[in-house]
Amino acid sequence: MSSLFMFEKPLGMRDSLPEIYETKYIVKQKMDKEIKQWGYQFIETPTLEYYDTVGAASAILDQQLFKLLDQQGHTLVLRPDMTAPIARVAASKLLNEDLPLRLAYNASVFRAQQREGGRPAEFEQIGVEYIGDKTVSADGEGIALMISSLEKAGVHKYQLSVGHIGFVQAFFEQILGTKERADALTKYLYEKNYVGYRQHVDNLSLSSIDKQRLHDFLKLRGGEEIIPLAYKLIENGSGTQAIDDLQQLWDILLDYGVENQVRFDLTLVSHMSYYTGILYEAYAEGVGFPIGSGGRYDLLLAKFGKNTGATGFAIRIDHLLEALGSLVRKSDIHCILFSGDRRKEAFELAKQKRADGFKVITQDINGVGNVDACTKQYDEITLLVGKAGMEVVK
Repeated sequence: MSSLFMFEKPLGMRDSLPEIYETKYIVKQKMDKEIKQWGYQFIETPTLEYYDTVGAASAILDQQLFKLLDQQGHTLVLRPDMTAPIARVAASKLLNEDLPLRLAYNASVFRAQQREGGRPAEFEQIGVEYIGDKTVSADGEGIALMISSLEKAGVHKYQLSVGHIGFVQAFFEQILGTKERADALTKYLYEKNYVGYRQHVDNLSLSSIDKQRLHDFLKLRGGEEIIPLAYKLIENGSGTQAIDDLQQLWDILLDYGVENQVRFDLTLVSHMSYYTGILYEAYAEGVGFPIGSGGRYDLLLAKFGKNTGATGFAIRIDHLLEALGSLVRKSDIHCILFSGDRRKEAFELAKQKRADGFKVITQDINGVGNVDACTKQYDEITLLVGKAGMEVVK
């Protein structure tokens, strides 16, 4: 092996050192428990999926897929998200009853990066999929559960932005006439390039009234007070239905008591192309990326032969840890240092303490280069050396 690659990792891959691993473990346990208490059941799907099914159904760009061939020559992909694999499972094995499914997952996904830029190619998500319910109540449950999960994880300074992709599409196509022209303008929203958006609008061949409507669209951010403003901007049925959905959603969130954590942002769009309705993103103080996102994807299940509604969300564990800030300490370990003649005594003491729920290591004192360093590493040090009694150093 070339020395150039001895300590290198593939582009975008990361190591999780003990403190990060332990923090992730604790945080995921808390959210797992909360999600289960809302009646969701966890499932696992394969890391590898067929490109022609899950790869094609996923909303992730083709150049971001990790592809490989199996021995039969079929193209496989490392799963780029969890929504498409769960849709496959639900459509093929679980949607046999006329009842909604509440499924959850805790897994890694893989998206190739073209350059480093601090962006991981593998990252962990915890999330839910609520399949088989087309009502706004399902969207409200997803938002309330995301908020509850973030609270349980220890994130308290955050906000959810909620929009409706159906409103954006209907509004833009109503004014611009074609999907292609609407997509060109939508790209500025996805990039959050509002200066570019305004310049693009100013250069369009439109009436001054329609240009003003497109500029006023950027003001649709806030609480329930933006609902009447949205009605004034839209003119056709599909757009007004989207606003009706948001008004109903607001009433549902009021009943959950989570309205203070939510604000509307009708300029919100997503790179996940399968979203069809209400969508949302969670932002935390001090984090430059969404720590979680979700939305309705009523057309995805049809790709697997089932015509039903679905909604869900995913929380990014790496961004969540950034929001939490501090890592758990790894030094809550009891170290028993022993000499050879007291080895059995050390092992019996360790066994007893582990049975009492403590984390314990036993260490031959001859294998420690610097005994003083142990006092900095571990919370408690017990010396079993020579013929003396047990000495607790720390």
